[in-house]
Order: sequence, then structure tokens, then C-alpha cells
Amino acid sequence: MIRRGIAFKLTLYIMTGITLIFALIFGYNYLYSRRIILKNVEDNARNLALATTNRIDKILRSMEVATTNLATFLQQTTYEEKQKLLDLLRSYVECNPEIYGSTIAFEPYAYDKNSLYFSPYYYKSEGETKFIDVGEAYHYFHWTWYQIPKELDRPIWTEPFYDVGAGNIIMSTYSTPLYRTVSGEKEFLGVLTADISLEGLQDIVSSIKIFESGYGFLISRNGTVVTHPSKDLIMHETIFSVAEARQDAHLREIGRKMIKGESGFVPFTSIVTEHKCWMAYCPVPSTGWSLAVIYPQDELMADVVNLNRTVFLLFLVGFFLLLGVIVFNARSITKPLRMLSRATRVISTGNLDAEFPQIKSRDEVGNLAESFVYMQDSLKRYIQDLTETTAAKERIESELKIAREIQMSIIPKIFPPFPDRPEFDIFACIEPAKEVGGDLYDFFFIDDDHICFMIGDVSGKGVPASLFMAVTKTLFKANTGEGISPDEILTRLNNELSRDNESCMFVTIFSGILNTKTGEVLYSSAGHNPPLVLCREKGAEYIGTPGGIAVGAREGLSYKTERLVLHPGECLFMYTDGVTEAANLRDELFSEKRLLDDLSPLRDKPIKDIVSSLMEKIEDFSQGAPQADDITMMIIKYFGGA
Repeated sequence: MIRRGIAFKLTLYIMTGITLIFALIFGYNYLYSRRIILKNVEDNARNLALATTNRIDKILRSMEVATTNLATFLQQTTYEEKQKLLDLLRSYVECNPEIYGSTIAFEPYAYDKNSLYFSPYYYKSEGETKFIDVGEAYHYFHWTWYQIPKELDRPIWTEPFYDVGAGNIIMSTYSTPLYRTVSGEKEFLGVLTADISLEGLQDIVSSIKIFESGYGFLISRNGTVVTHPSKDLIMHETIFSVAEARQDAHLREIGRKMIKGESGFVPFTSIVTEHKCWMAYCPVPSTGWSLAVIYPQDELMADVVNLNRTVFLLFLVGFFLLLGVIVFNARSITKPLRMLSRATRVISTGNLDAEFPQIKSRDEVGNLAESFVYMQDSLKRYIQDLTETTAAKERIESELKIAREIQMSIIPKIFPPFPDRPEFDIFACIEPAKEVGGDLYDFFFIDDDHICFMIGDVSGKGVPASLFMAVTKTLFKANTGEGISPDEILTRLNNELSRDNESCMFVTIFSGILNTKTGEVLYSSAGHNPPLVLCREKGAEYIGTPGGIAVGAREGLSYKTERLVLHPGECLFMYTDGVTEAANLRDELFSEKRLLDDLSPLRDKPIKDIVSSLMEKIEDFSQGAPQADDITMMIIKYFGGA
């Protein structure tokens, strides 16, 4: 994305925003439409289920009323003539189209004292009313349609069953107990039945047509499938056995609610198609059965899906049309920018005479073009000035380089400086903070047995400090001679540097004279940092220095000479304040304590290694912080007189 052009980014951002807005509108429209449809479907499904159950219940109620009326009539009438009873039963079956068959099943010897069984049965078959006596061969005393109403003393609807020997069909029976009064007491006479063929109920339920694959089904009080589009389920399965086979806890819960006589509208997976559906269910009041109506979800949402598909296609068409318009306009807007970019690229190669495109518009792009032209002119002037400045800078740098070489040439750089003198060894180094610095050191023999040494730090930095350093070094050596003590050298040097010192520069100096035979050191200090003595037994320790003011500050100053003796193997370490005042990124100073702590472990090393190791510690401490002051170190190790 960083390398993409403005036209691409503009197009991408706009189209992304439009897509997100459309997605939100599209999603909201779909969810809202789906919610409305589901609400309508739920209302329609409940109404359809209720209307169908009312239709079934009306048929069953009419059978109940007719059967109850006949039972009442039979209980009030005595039919001694068998034919009259049969004619009444036949008329009852023929006059009630909902009834498939009917029988009066008498108690043993209740109708005929010489007959244990008497149960005349009329039923409809092939457009005719047929008769069969289900008496002894049928053993009806043990059937539920006989036993339950007798025991409960009330009419009941039986569970659906396949009647073998009489109707030979799947039916359900409405049974009403019959009684007669003997000597003022009610006596059980038998059972009057009315059978309904489930094929008739199947026709009612199968008349439910919902789209292409919607259907209805009916279950009994125990969950037995009474009607269903799948014939294999009818009377062979219950809703619970189907749920168990499918491991469907949701279907099992629905079955529980249905046999309890509850109503509801729930999501459902079709047993026939395995598709997701919605199911409305409600009870049949007269029998306790339950009717379910299945609405296929994909067909329900077909119109919404088709509408959304059409909307989406329209969006795609509009998307690409809008994309073309945006791309065209974006490229038109960015074309001048591309031209400016090409011209700028030419300028970046060094061709400052490249021509910028003529843009007549007064908008932001036109202002940008004017700014580029102004930049071109300014750049030409700047390069011209920079060329002159660079040339002057190069001259200065060249002169500074020469000055550094001259400065370094006047400072001893060859070590060991006196390889033929085994009594002592000297090593020193200087690291200027700028091209040239103001630190200095020097050492030279006064006579065969005495070597004079000094280390100093000029105030300020750069060229003035380097010039003052050169003058100081020259005057120091010029004022040194046999019999002249260090304090006298500093006094003479101070008077000469203070004279006509309009720049008010000064230099701190530590100077001394080593007797190579005895190890005696006479030293004096002009405001310089105290040196350290490195002993094998004691480690490193600072030496006391006489108080003194930096030379060059003013005339008439006096200094003092102190004395110490270096024993064989001991070192005198001298340094400038660039060592102790070296700072890190947290503005912490290297400090005199850290110098003391770091020098002690180094006391037994060669003097060159002592200086290099200490320089590494300073660099590690600084952590990349820029060097603020010159760093100079000098060390003298005494081995003993020859």
C-alpha cells in the first residue's frame, strides 16, 4: 500500500466504504425481511395446524355425539329380537359417513344366556356395508377398546391399531360403555364402538400442501406416527424411536411437548428431506393426538434469497460502473501529479533545468506545481551557495587536517621513546574531541640522570586551544634546564603566557622531574588533576598535589614543588579531565572514584595495556555518547637505577 498511487488508494478507500455500507444495508434488509417472513409463517402455520386439527376434531366429535346418542338409546331399549338390533347397528354405520365400522360387544351371556360371545360388527368395504360376527373367534374381551372403557367407566379413543379379522385396516376406535338397570342398580352390559379409518385422516393431513416439500403428520397420545408422507413410519415408529435413531435430543423434546398437549413453533429437521424446516404443532382436543405442520426453510426463504440475489447483482453492476467512474476521475486528478513526479525524478538526477508541466488549474495541484517551480529556483540558488560553502569548508578541513598533523608532530609518538634506558618506561596517548585539541604532554632528558615530563590541558578547544598548546609546549621546554625545579618552570611559564594574553586563555599543567637512579620525583601542579601511583601491594592511590592556579591566568603567580619516590615496579599515572569527566547518555560522569577502581586491577599489566584497557572502559561507560573533551593519558613506570 505504501508504494501504491493516489488513484489506486482513492479508488480502494471509496469502494471499500461503499461495499461496507452496502453490506450493512443488505444484511439489515435480509434479517428484517427474514424476521417478517418468519412471523407471518408462524402465524400461518399455527392457523393452518389449528384449522386442520379443528377439522379432524369436528369429524371425531360428530362420531362421539352419534355414538353417545346411540348408546343412550340402547340403554333405554330392550331388543329381544336380534334382527332389529342388527338393523339399528347397520343404519348407524350407513347414516354416519365418518364411521368405518361399529359393533356392540356384549358381556358374557348379557344378550343371550346361552351364548358367551355376541358382537355383531358392520363395516364399509368397496362401497358396501358388510357384516361379520366377531364373537368367539375374536376374543374381544381382552382388547383395549373393550377393557379400558369398562374399567374407566367412560368413553375413550383407543391408540391406532391394525384390526385383523374384522376391518383389516389401520383404525382408531371410540368405545362407549353400555349399562342397564336391574333391580335399581346399574349393571355393565357391554361396549358400543365406532371405528374411524386412518386413511380418511391421512387424506385430511396429506391435503396440507406447503410449497413443494412441506407436509403435515399426526401422532397419537403415545407418540406413534399415525399419518406421515413416509409410509414406512406409519404405525411402525414413534416420534421417540425416530429421535433415538437420529440421536436428536431436540426432536425428543418436541415429542414430549406434543404428547403433553402443548402447542409451539420450533426449528426442525425434516425426517423426509433432512432439510432445515420450521414446525408448528398443536393437539387434537378430542383424542389427545398432536398434529404437526412442516414448513421448509429454504422454500420459505426462496423469495427473499431471489430478491437478495437480484439486489446483489444490481450492486455488482453498480459497483463496476462506479468503479469505472472513480478510476477515470481519480486518474484525471492524479495525472498532473504523475507529470510533476516525473519532472521531480529528473531533477533528482541533477538536471535542475528540467521543465515542469504547465498546469492552468488554480486548485491544490496548481499550487503544488507553482511550489515545485519555486523549489527548483531555490534549489539552484542553494546548490550554488552550497558549492561555495563546501569549497570553503573543504579548505578549512584541509587546513585543520594540516594543523592536526603539525600538532601531533610536536608531541612524542614513538614508544618506547628511550629503549636504551632500562631504568624506566613511558607511554602516552591523546584523543582530541575535535580535529585539533588543547591537551598536551611532553618528556625529555635534562641531563643523563634526570628526565622532565609534563601533561597539560588548555582551556577551550579547537584551533585556538591547539595554538595555545603549541606555544605552551615550546615555552615549557625553553624554560627547563639543569638545576631548575618544577615550580620555577611553572612560574616562568606563567609569566610569559600571561603577558599580552588578550584572549585570557590558560592551561592546567602537572610537571615533574624523575631521577632515574633513585626514583625520586619532584613535581608541581598548576591546577591540574591529581595523578595516581600504582603500587603492587596497595593498588592505585591518588597523590597529594600542591595547590596552584592554571598558568596564563595572571602574572606573578607562584607554585610549590613536592616530592615522592617511586619504588621499582611502581607507576605514576597522569591524565586530563577528559578522562574523569567523560559522560554517558544519562549525563553520568566517569569520575575519579571509577578511575581509581578501574586502575587498581590493571597495575601489574604493561603500561601500554594499562592505557588501552582504561580507554576501552571509558568507551564502554560512554555508551556511544559523543566525546565532549580531549582525553590524554601518560604513565611512567620505574624499574630501578642501573
